[in-house]
Amino acid sequence: MTGPSTATPGGDAYDGVMPSRPIDLHTHSSVSDGTETPAELVAAAVQAGLGTVALTDHDSTAGWSEATRAVAGTGLTLVPGMELSTRLGLDSVHMLAYLFDPTDPALVAETARLRDSRLHRAERIVERIAADYDISWGDVLAQSTSGATLGRPHIADALVAKGFAPDRSAAFAGILHWRSGYYEPHEAPSPLLGVRLVREAGGVPVIAHPATRGRGTNIPERAFDELVEAGLMGVEIAHRENTDAGAERLRALARRHDLIVTGSSDYHGEGKPNRLGENSTAPEELERIVEAATGWAPVRG
Repeated sequence: MTGPSTATPGGDAYDGVMPSRPIDLHTHSSVSDGTETPAELVAAAVQAGLGTVALTDHDSTAGWSEATRAVAGTGLTLVPGMELSTRLGLDSVHMLAYLFDPTDPALVAETARLRDSRLHRAERIVERIAADYDISWGDVLAQSTSGATLGRPHIADALVAKGFAPDRSAAFAGILHWRSGYYEPHEAPSPLLGVRLVREAGGVPVIAHPATRGRGTNIPERAFDELVEAGLMGVEIAHRENTDAGAERLRALARRHDLIVTGSSDYHGEGKPNRLGENSTAPEELERIVEAATGWAPVRG
């Protein structure tokens, strides 16, 4: 294991004992598009009664150190991770990556490129919106923290602050909807490349909420099989935005390929209605993730 296997700053390495409290493997901090710092997120997870929380900011590991320090003495287990942006055709496919080596050169280079792409995409979207609404790039920057992975959520927050939407969800349903005319896709690697990058960095790749709002057919069965052959290890099924029909299809695929099955909140603090622990992962599924990872170790506070 290239990451810490016995101790880490701010906490002790995972000792293999499965937690009895809820396990939430998908959350975001202010490092990407959450509203809480990594330390505040850890405190919120403790307050919510979680036993394990994964920090999975978009295309960034910048929050790992702060979260590791914050978890010390809490009794909470931290699973360092990331939500990697990938794209299949016109569809965005998010790849949760757990316990990988954050210094892996190929993954570091790709995530740096993704963050830069997100930034310039956001600038172009704001330029389009500004033609019809009184909003500037400075308004967007005011909604972010230094070093954050800037993107559409920060534009949504700026629209709310300027009074053009009542909340972030409404901004996405209206001005930021792809049908609004302001939308612009962003560059991202294929899911196949994403899986390979995560595996080569010693991590465990899990597709995030792939049946969101009826998108259960976004990944054709043949493409899904190719992802499994490349090293895909799991799928996030218990998620508030997965449709019932899509979740059932995912369960069938998970059984066929013996995939890890996760459930989580996709928590963003006040940025979304999602609540910590509203969906949970079974302890035995977390155990499979830990056993498969060779890049990093969970941290028990």
